[in-house]
Amino acid sequence: MMKIGQQGFTLIELMIAVAIVGILASIAYPSYQAQIRQTKESEAKAALVSFANAMSQHYFEGMSYQGAAGTQATPANTGSPWIYANQVPVDGGTKTYDLSIVTATKTTFKVKANPVDSALKTFCINELGAKTDCAGNNNW
Repeated sequence: MMKIGQQGFTLIELMIAVAIVGILASIAYPSYQAQIRQTKESEAKAALVSFANAMSQHYFEGMSYQGAAGTQATPANTGSPWIYANQVPVDGGTKTYDLSIVTATKTTFKVKANPVDSALKTFCINELGAKTDCAGNNNW
């Protein structure tokens, strides 16, 4: 009689393969999360710079930064803008940041990107292009 050899993996071999995959996943996942966070923050920075450009355009049209919040029919000086999107991403996807006008006078403004997730950083920019964490510290 001829003995037929069995083919396949043993339980030990499968356990080793699962352990290796688990180790690789535990190394890769934190890097992945950090990359996602960095991408969201970069998107917020880009939107905030575009928002500051919209504020400058608003100034050139009315010679004042005031009235860019609220609605076009009932403008306000602070709060959610009507001249630009009020969230990031600006195309209306899943919101990661809220955009708002912190202060607006005739000649100055400060706009803010406030994160929805507390793990993300807060960003501000003013009429001079000074980029801060809204407390005066440069975090860009």
